[in-house]
Amino acid sequence: MNGCSGYSSIRSNRQRLVALLFCMLPMAASADAQFAKTGDFNRDLVTSIARELAESSFEPLPEAPEYLNELDYDEYRAIRFRPDKALWADSNRPYRMQLFHPGLYFNNPVEIAVVEGNKATHLSYSPELFTVEPPASIQLPQEDIGFAGLRLHTPLNKPDIWDELVVFQGASYFRSVGRNQKYGLSARGLAVKTGAPEGEEFPVFRAFWVEKPSDKANAVVIHALLDSESLTGAYRFTVRPGEQTSMDVEATLFPRTELSNVGFAPGTSMYYFSQSNRLGIDDFRPQVHDSDGLLMVNGRGERIWRPLANPTELQISAFMDTSPIGFGLMQRDRDFAHYQDLEAHYEKRPSLWVEPVGDWGEGEVVLTEIPTNSEIHDNIVAFWKPAAPLQPQQPFSFAYRLSWGTGPQATPDTLRVVSTRQGRADIAEPTPERLFVIDYAPADQNTPLPEQLPEAILNASAGSTSNLVVSKNPETHGYRVSFELDPQDAELSELSLNLKFADQRPVESWVYRWTVE
Repeated sequence: MNGCSGYSSIRSNRQRLVALLFCMLPMAASADAQFAKTGDFNRDLVTSIARELAESSFEPLPEAPEYLNELDYDEYRAIRFRPDKALWADSNRPYRMQLFHPGLYFNNPVEIAVVEGNKATHLSYSPELFTVEPPASIQLPQEDIGFAGLRLHTPLNKPDIWDELVVFQGASYFRSVGRNQKYGLSARGLAVKTGAPEGEEFPVFRAFWVEKPSDKANAVVIHALLDSESLTGAYRFTVRPGEQTSMDVEATLFPRTELSNVGFAPGTSMYYFSQSNRLGIDDFRPQVHDSDGLLMVNGRGERIWRPLANPTELQISAFMDTSPIGFGLMQRDRDFAHYQDLEAHYEKRPSLWVEPVGDWGEGEVVLTEIPTNSEIHDNIVAFWKPAAPLQPQQPFSFAYRLSWGTGPQATPDTLRVVSTRQGRADIAEPTPERLFVIDYAPADQNTPLPEQLPEAILNASAGSTSNLVVSKNPETHGYRVSFELDPQDAELSELSLNLKFADQRPVESWVYRWTVE
């Protein structure tokens, strides 16, 4: 027991915050915390900590006891946070917070504090906060080892059910969902040296400060301290649940060294196979992926769709732009019949749309595709890489909005790519030539189509193309475009396809990187 036999009678209000936290999460003296201490707090505090931290070299995070790091997957999952110990569980507040136990992959504890007004209260670990589900038998530590992360619950789908809304756990990873969705792809605070020969650098959130929401709050605010070998950062997340759950992200970075390979608003996903990429796949499911394409709206307002692939070798694609309007990894196919997975429900995975706030200037959207032979591995990364390197001792601030849901809306008459398929061009005998079939449909199925077929403009960076055909597709209430690619001696060809209508209606540009298999 923690000495709080009167816990159930304590009401959560401003005057009794300290008593509530004492009962639900054991208090620790501020000296026990390096960053998320008990004491005064304002939104500039995390920025000040990050600035000061950048003046010294990076120190690795502490590690959890070794035996916790050696737990297997099932053993770690058996350690559950007690729902009755969740913060704000005895109040009418629309959010509750639970904490994760260190162990397995999450062996670097982080500090967490709760903020009310201008005061922060450090939260201390206690084994009383967790249960160990049988048949696992694990002796939990008695000392304060910190936490592995946090998650917030809210009645997202039904008024009487507390659904998970957002999770922060592991390095700088976090994830969320919109209404009636299941967790899929993740976001990160920052990408550093992705795809670099010397290896990627993974920044970590060392500490979190979670603002206590009001009784009628439609958002919850989380502050986070980022740290890595190359830089530090102060982050502020404003999370608003809904049909599309949005996050307003404000960040200030403090580079320790010059950084030319840095990625803003990175998304991390999984693409194993689909109807357009099944070589060597023996699986009853037609498709397995958390995301099926990268959508971009560039600074000129052009919508660009890039289907994802599971290549045989690492592929990095860059799309140069100035002042992007948005980009993100999408799960566009929402038909269960195209996945046939009653457990994973890939058709319910969220898309993640990034909208820069302010002018991000010159740079490029970078897409990294990594070969994988299993759906358990994330192998897709997308982010914005600024053209100008970040300079040491020069703070850099930027902001953006993340939307977790079904993706950004297009005007009703916009023609969108709804599927990409490819296969051997000659079904009678082997041939190196590839047949591509791309289907388009209007964003609003009730939008009338012009009688005249659009003009198709096709380009290939290598090899030759032939048999370009445009036809109406009554099944999609749109169009089908097909063509053949003869790669000749090329191992890679950048393909692009545009449709031009006489009435100038908007159409997504289709781009794809074919690689030899």
